[in-house]
Amino acid sequence: MPDTTPFGRAEGLARPRGLHAFAVGVAAATLLLVFAGGLVTSTESGLSVPDWPTTYGQNMFTFPVSKWVGGIRYEHVHRLIASGVGLLTVILAVWLARREPRRWVRRLGYLALAAVVLQGMLGGLTVLLLLPPAVSVAHACLAQTFFCLVVTIAVVTSPHWSAPSSAGSLREALAASPLGRTAAVTAVAVFLQLLIGAVMRHTKAGLAIPDFPLSLGRVVPPLSSFPVAIHFLHRVGALVVAALVGLCLFRALRSPRGALRRAGIALAVLVVVQVGLGAATVLTRKAVLVTTAHVASGALLLGGTVAFCAASLAAERRRNNVIPIRSSVSGRASAWK
Repeated sequence: MPDTTPFGRAEGLARPRGLHAFAVGVAAATLLLVFAGGLVTSTESGLSVPDWPTTYGQNMFTFPVSKWVGGIRYEHVHRLIASGVGLLTVILAVWLARREPRRWVRRLGYLALAAVVLQGMLGGLTVLLLLPPAVSVAHACLAQTFFCLVVTIAVVTSPHWSAPSSAGSLREALAASPLGRTAAVTAVAVFLQLLIGAVMRHTKAGLAIPDFPLSLGRVVPPLSSFPVAIHFLHRVGALVVAALVGLCLFRALRSPRGALRRAGIALAVLVVVQVGLGAATVLTRKAVLVTTAHVASGALLLGGTVAFCAASLAAERRRNNVIPIRSSVSGRASAWK
């Protein structure tokens, strides 16, 4: 079957529209799962159900609704949504294996499936080991990684993903696209910012600096304690991310493609909302809905930058308009695999 690099498709490649729509649905379900997980942490309900994979000794799918009270509601619903996302990911991986002609896209499906299985195991360990910060942070970061994988699958299975590819590798593709490079760096910065945020949340440092915009009444607070240091690092990271998104917007506005310009504006709006939610989290003393919205919008910002990066690389390939590479008759890869 024909294969191409991640930046284009072979001539005559037919993409099932249903597959793309399903991938988008899985991405939306994953974002809902991130929100539900954020609620569990924000309400400190992580040990409201102290056993796993059962719920108070019962099958989680038959646990009576009448017992969904207090923190049990948040933790149990989180588990149910996670199970649903896991099932959707199995279907997505099988669908890609059977219908997707590009090997590298099929492998993304396999990676997503492996990630969701590992994520479920980490979730169980988080409960069984009584919420150790290291496992909790790993659980949070893997959730963001899984979301990025699903978003990427949703983007590259779109019928509009039709850019011709070049003979270059991913490195050459990035070298040819200044906007793509900026978007890639921004996506990495957002991921690192979410990592710092996860450490801050799971080490209870969210209010280590209780004022805003100053930090303990200063521009730079005393960094003698870990909670204050990690919290301040998160604030600095927000400035870095905002600057990088601003650079993405600047370069996107110079693009002749309206879709990229609109996407750049959407990213800029999203980062403003995210910074505002971060400030509100402090000023409201970590109000549950505000804090959880901050977590979910961070995931949305990460997914948006990943999608924006993919779109900018595809736009560069369409602009160059070079011939796609096919795999050899022997099936040996001639592009990134």
